[in-house]
Amino acid sequence: MTTHGGEMRSAGRPERADPAHFLQDARAFQAELGKVIVGQERVIKLLTIAVFAQGHVLLEGDVGVGKTTLLKAAARGLGGAYERVEGTIDLMPTDMIYHTYLDEDGRPRVEPGPVLRHGEDLSIFFFNEINRARPQVHALLLRLMAERSLSAFNREYTLPYMLVFADRNRIEREETFELPAAARDRFFMEINIEAPEEPALRRALAFDPRFHDTNALISEVAEGIVDHLAIPEISRSIQTGISASEAIQRYVVDLWAAAREPAGIGIEIDGIDTSRLVQGGPSPRGIANLVRAARVAAWLDGRDAVLPEDVREVFYEVMAHRIFFEPVYELKRDTIAATLCGSLFEAVPVPRDPAA
Repeated sequence: MTTHGGEMRSAGRPERADPAHFLQDARAFQAELGKVIVGQERVIKLLTIAVFAQGHVLLEGDVGVGKTTLLKAAARGLGGAYERVEGTIDLMPTDMIYHTYLDEDGRPRVEPGPVLRHGEDLSIFFFNEINRARPQVHALLLRLMAERSLSAFNREYTLPYMLVFADRNRIEREETFELPAAARDRFFMEINIEAPEEPALRRALAFDPRFHDTNALISEVAEGIVDHLAIPEISRSIQTGISASEAIQRYVVDLWAAAREPAGIGIEIDGIDTSRLVQGGPSPRGIANLVRAARVAAWLDGRDAVLPEDVREVFYEVMAHRIFFEPVYELKRDTIAATLCGSLFEAVPVPRDPAA
């Protein structure tokens, strides 16, 4: 039996989860990641929010900005297993489930693949360059994300603690298969990771040998700061324990309506016909995820109720990829989405009394 966050564990399962007891662990988790991933405080906070909301994440950013290091460090901090799959055009769904080989006697053998290798201990599964894999592979990944279960070897496997992270190759366009809108909607967040702008941090990343040995760097993270086996119960406790007033509920619904029909509330963007901009707005799943993320953000800040700033803090990462533009505007998606989200905050009135 072990103790984390003031609660007793037995047989690898939490007996109960009081979110207040785990708040210190969550903050320590953020701090440990900040030691090895410098200049990415907002990214680390968003990742922590996704972890405690049990949401899958699509990572955006150039090659070599630290995505793999961040996820390995997060898995270490959670005390669970980490697996990575490389997206390639010849990758098949079965390659994720099992692999075959010849043993020393020349006999064929079948062993569990990366998804099943660690069983329920798998906490972070990273699919690198997801758009290089075929749609059949995407379909399997989406099922894993939605159900956290898989049928193989004549049995059902459950993966209750698994979080899926994926990134896309944004450079090459040949032999790639972009995720359709419905698939992107399955991701709780899309988080952009860029190289830090501060000259001192850039100099350290270039010249400090500490950042050149990623394995040694990751080993600096304290192991098992947060018990990954407890996260589902902590997540449920946060969602039921952090309140959202009537005023906050109206504010969220008003933002939702405005994101679907921005021209209807007078939003104007230079060079854009806002009456034709949005082809499809955020889904009910998206708005539910926004509320889930806002509740975790409030909890991390030590509050028991959601405020408007919690909603705004996570709005872009949770909602922007769920706003689908007319094709003529898609090539400038990143710029337009950021402008649109900022315009929504200006156009939709903030509740004067968020507690009402």
